[in-house]
Amino acid sequence: MEVGDWEGPALRRVDLWAADQWMTCDDNLAYVKQFRRAVGDTAVRLRSGDGSPLPFAGLSAAATHQRLVAGAGDEAKDDELRRQFRVFDRWGATTDNVLAFLFRDGDHLVITLQFWREEHLLKHPEHVGTVFAVEIRAAPLAGILEELVAVLDHREGLPVIS
Repeated sequence: MEVGDWEGPALRRVDLWAADQWMTCDDNLAYVKQFRRAVGDTAVRLRSGDGSPLPFAGLSAAATHQRLVAGAGDEAKDDELRRQFRVFDRWGATTDNVLAFLFRDGDHLVITLQFWREEHLLKHPEHVGTVFAVEIRAAPLAGILEELVAVLDHREGLPVIS
């Protein structure tokens, strides 16, 4: 993560990467008040042990991601299952260009993400249908998110947080 300059009284540049992908490539201006709250809530959820393991036996995280996206035909059940695993969905416009899921096994997390916007996929045809995955432990990720929350209101830019 990298926090940059303020772009007016309420917006700040925030660049996010996961699985070696620049997630905020389509919009990296965060409305700080809402973004801080959402990132902080995610950190609290991670610290509390929130999250569920992969729901389909024998499928990889990427295959599970694809199955969640495709659904099983029962729209209500499919939507509920997707909501159970969604991550970054409350972070605002900075991350609404990716569909991301989080799977948890104890302190071990797997985050999958897939770019979905047509404009992005036209510029990056190699991303069409590609699911990116990253594995990380919950505590270090929660710490990174807490650090991000702590610096968002400062008037100075911040180097990359890793």
